[in-house]
Amino acid sequence: MTLQLPLLRCALWLALFLALACEKRSTGQTAPESPRQQSRGSVTSPTATISQSLTRLPSTNASASAEAGRTPSPVLANLESRVRPAVIWVTVFDSKGNLLRTESGFFVSEDGRFVTTAHAIEGGVNAVAKTADGGIYNVSGILRASKELDLAVLQAEVKPRKLLRFLDLNKNGNLPVGAGVVVIGSALARNEGSAREMTIAAQTGDRLEIVGATPGSSVGAPVVTENGEVVGVVTAAGEKTTAHSTAALESFLARVPTDVRPRWPATAEATATPKQTPRPRIVYAPAPAFPPGQSLPGQSGTGRFHLKFDAQGNVINIAVVKSTGNPYFDGAAIKTLRQWKSAPSQAGWEATVPVTFQTR
Repeated sequence: MTLQLPLLRCALWLALFLALACEKRSTGQTAPESPRQQSRGSVTSPTATISQSLTRLPSTNASASAEAGRTPSPVLANLESRVRPAVIWVTVFDSKGNLLRTESGFFVSEDGRFVTTAHAIEGGVNAVAKTADGGIYNVSGILRASKELDLAVLQAEVKPRKLLRFLDLNKNGNLPVGAGVVVIGSALARNEGSAREMTIAAQTGDRLEIVGATPGSSVGAPVVTENGEVVGVVTAAGEKTTAHSTAALESFLARVPTDVRPRWPATAEATATPKQTPRPRIVYAPAPAFPPGQSLPGQSGTGRFHLKFDAQGNVINIAVVKSTGNPYFDGAAIKTLRQWKSAPSQAGWEATVPVTFQTR
C-alpha cells in the first residue's frame, strides 16, 4: 500500500500536465480567416461616390443625423457652411400684399441676380429675398422666366459696394449615374434646409433624377458637388426628387439680354390705363432683433404685419395680421417695421410683411 500511493499521485500529476499542454496547443493553432471573411469589412456603398472624402459620409442626411442626436460629418458640415450664404428664402406677394408662396433660391452673381423656379413667382408683383444672416433684399423684378423649364432669374436690389456670396456653375458636363451630390436648402427652413447627401439616378435630356426624398421647401434649392459648384436646380421634391441640370440653367442664363430691366409682368397686366404707375419699392428694411431676455434656446414665432406707407415712403400705420404668439416678439417687430422706408410715390401704398423670430 505504501508503494501504490506515490504511484497514484504521480499518475494524477502527469494527466493534469498533459491536459494543460493539449489546451495550449489547440488555442494557438486557430485556422486563418478565409479571404471572403477578411474583405467583408472593407465593402463601401456604391451610391456614396460624391468624392473620396464624401464616401465616408453616412447614408442619412444632415437633418436626420441631427434628429438622431448625431452631428453631421465634418466634410458635409464644411460644404454646407460654404454654400449656405448664397442660398436664399424667396417670399412672393400679390397685388394686395398677400403672401403667395415661399420657395428656395440661390444667388448666381455678386450684383444680386438669383435663380428660383418659375412657379414661385407666378402671379407675383413684389418679393423679398432673405439670407441666413438676416439680410433682406427687395426684388426689383424678373429678368427672364420659362414655365416650360420652370426656371426664373430675378434681380435683388443690393447696396453699392456690398458684394453677395454666389455659387458657380459646374463646367464639367453631365455627371455619371451614381455620382454623389448634395441638396442644400435655406437655413430659414430650419431642419428642412439641412444639407442632404443624394445620388444621381438618371439623366434624361436636361432633367436629373435623384435618389432620395426632399421636403417641399427644397424646391428652387441648388444641387451641388463636393466643391460647392451647382449641377442642378431642384424643381420637384418629395419621395422622388428631380432637378434641371446645369446645362439647362447655363443656357437659360445666357439668353438673358444684357440690357434687360427687371420688371413684374403681373403688374403690367393688371393695369388698364396706358400710363402705368410703378409700384413703390422698399429702400430700407432692417430685420427685427430679438427683444431682451427672449433669445432663449427654442424660442421662435412667426407673424404677419400689414404696413401702410404715405407718399413720402414713411410707415404711418402697422396692423397685426397674425401674431407671433409672443407679445415681446410682436412689439419688437412693430418697433423695427416703423423704421422701414419705401421710395416716394404719388399715393400711399400698403404691404403685408412676414416676420420670423428663431433662435439658432
